[in-house]
Amino acid sequence: MFNSLLLKQPIRHWHIRMMEIFSYPFFLRALAGVCIISVAVAIIGVYIMSRRMVFLSGGITHACFGGLGLGYWCGVSPVFMAALSAIAGSVGVEWLSSRGRVRSDSAIAVVWATGMALGILFVFMTHGYVPELNSFLFGNVLTVTGTDLMWFLSFTVLLALVFALFFRPIVAVAFDPDFARVRRMPVRLISYAMTVIVAVAIVLTIRLVGIMLLMSLLSLPQMIAETRCRRFSSLIFASAAVAVAGGVGGLLVSYYIGVPASATIVLLLVAMYIPASLTAK
Repeated sequence: MFNSLLLKQPIRHWHIRMMEIFSYPFFLRALAGVCIISVAVAIIGVYIMSRRMVFLSGGITHACFGGLGLGYWCGVSPVFMAALSAIAGSVGVEWLSSRGRVRSDSAIAVVWATGMALGILFVFMTHGYVPELNSFLFGNVLTVTGTDLMWFLSFTVLLALVFALFFRPIVAVAFDPDFARVRRMPVRLISYAMTVIVAVAIVLTIRLVGIMLLMSLLSLPQMIAETRCRRFSSLIFASAAVAVAGGVGGLLVSYYIGVPASATIVLLLVAMYIPASLTAK
């Protein structure tokens, strides 16, 4: 309804509408949420790209759907159950791949398929209509609450602190685990800890772009930054800048043309990536 009212307004008043939108509390919360979570996504995304684990993020994302369905079926918090399933799935993939008997991509495929199948099963078994399911599948950044912002900010601060304190071991494990073992670094502990952090970041970000588009948010800003940067620390700052620009720009575009913000954010990042990749050195 809100978007339909916007589309009926005269186009010549677009600049007035752009000023008025900042008077809406829900839009300010959405804007703050996009900016905060973009920083966390940038940090996590660079780690994922460095370890070539983009497919893992997709597997964890779809494993969340099983937790969401179980939460609806049992009548408990879907977000809490999604977090448990994401952590269990990520730890399971890390455990299977570390044993060497199962390739990591095969383990991720199993987690991916299992999560989606269980999610469909539990949602079908849930009595009545599931009203919030679409927001988890496709995202709805305008539903971000003040409590969500507190969780976003707390997680982002904690994540930044962890990277500041353990930057060298994390980078060593991300790029060369064998070298890290020779230097007597706790490779397995760092790998498991980072996998859990990735799972938590994915659960917190689902509300912004949804399960269907989340993997792109964890990879596109880093791919854009990678065309200009090579150092791990530079990639983090550049990815954060790109993610914030894409998030804020996509949110404003979605407001102006009256379409879901998750789609415009991802499409804007794609539009930014094309010229960046063509002009990469």
